[in-house]
Amino acid sequence: MNRQLKRVTFVMLLMFLTLFVSTSVIQVVQADTLAQNPNNKRALYDSYEVQRGAILVGGVPIALSVPSTDVYSFQRVYPDGSIWTPVTGYINPILQSSTGIESAMNNVLSGTAGSQFFSRLERIFTGQAPRGSNVALSLDAAAQAAAVEGLGDLQGAVLAIEPKTGRILAMASSPTFDANLLAVHNADEALASFAQLEGDASKPLDNRAIGGNLNPPGSTFKLVVAAAALASGQYTPDSLLPNPASYLAPQAGSAVRNASGTTCGPEPEVSIADALRLSCNIPLAELAVALGDDAIREQAERFGFNKSFETPLVSTPSSYPRALDDAETALSGFGQGQVTATPLQMAMVSAGIANGGMVMSPRMVDAVIGADLRVLQQFEDVEWSRALDATLAEEMSQMMVANVSSGVASGARIDGVAVAGKTGTSENGGKPYSLWFTGFAPANDPQIAVAVVIENGGGKGTSGSGNAIAAPIAKRVMEAVLNK
Repeated sequence: MNRQLKRVTFVMLLMFLTLFVSTSVIQVVQADTLAQNPNNKRALYDSYEVQRGAILVGGVPIALSVPSTDVYSFQRVYPDGSIWTPVTGYINPILQSSTGIESAMNNVLSGTAGSQFFSRLERIFTGQAPRGSNVALSLDAAAQAAAVEGLGDLQGAVLAIEPKTGRILAMASSPTFDANLLAVHNADEALASFAQLEGDASKPLDNRAIGGNLNPPGSTFKLVVAAAALASGQYTPDSLLPNPASYLAPQAGSAVRNASGTTCGPEPEVSIADALRLSCNIPLAELAVALGDDAIREQAERFGFNKSFETPLVSTPSSYPRALDDAETALSGFGQGQVTATPLQMAMVSAGIANGGMVMSPRMVDAVIGADLRVLQQFEDVEWSRALDATLAEEMSQMMVANVSSGVASGARIDGVAVAGKTGTSENGGKPYSLWFTGFAPANDPQIAVAVVIENGGGKGTSGSGNAIAAPIAKRVMEAVLNK
């Protein structure tokens, strides 16, 4: 009898331990994965049974929860709605959807993260109401305001990065919308707002800073081609290239021409530095063909092309395709053809050059802060790729400074500050141009790298330019960070 009792006791103990381990794995190890599963609607509804954590910028909430009189207990509120919508996104149990930081950090904000298991237990034992944790972002309120104001009614986006850390300082997309419209608990109102936004031809639901329909980067991509040339060891900024008035690449059906329609200066040859400063297409197309598409793609990938980044918002990969023929490679030399990019990517190019050739992983979360104000998680700066040797990065920086001080990027000049930059005006098959600027400042101690894209020609059709429209917006954002 004792032996049978021992066996039963052993089996029951084993069953208890199995149950304990399995529930612990679900509650702790798998909690984050389960909470982020898009099929787990329970996580979305549970997030409204607790007071959801705030999303903070400089300690100020840009998203918070307030008591609600309906079945969801709390209502999500966005104090400055449209200014921060590309960052915060929205969350709504009726639509059963969430976007932006609300989605990417949902398990933390709702208090369901595995790392918060013991905090949940503590609140249960002490009788405190459950609460989610706060998420502190890296963004700079002044830079964000400057980006939003600079974009105004234009269609486009701005993204700014701190070169030494990879911390995102601004992320603006236009047109945008007020996140409060999609956070309401009235089903008819929420669905009507979503239908209107989804049907809008200007696509306000897209975050153009990191995705949407990507644009060709135009002449801003010349930075990547020039970097590939320097990295090959066969070229310096002073290397000379042929300077004809038109160039027909092998296999090409039409000739490449400079924006001026003439040669790049009066001489029969032009240096890489001057071709970049004057943003001439022909010399960079010739250079691209000489380097070959493999070399350019490898350099582009060292800056981040062909890769998606989680900031934690997931970006659409910028593209430099494989196996381009000489005609397509020539077009890629000045950012046309099959090359596409996000503002995030072009900001990373400038930031990498500014940071001595080291590209940092972009991120926009600094810390997770508990309801009791304890820092539960601190996010560190991470080196992602060595894109250039430091000496070559300095040569690239000097050429970019010349672009602004005495070249075609004059719209980004800031009094008393050495600004490094490059403009771009990319064609879209007869449609209005995409207008670009990317750069950083101050050149001798970079605090901010920025990229701006303006779609639909900035209202100027095919007569607008990156220098006239995109560069002044970048200037405003840089000045906001530099307190100029």
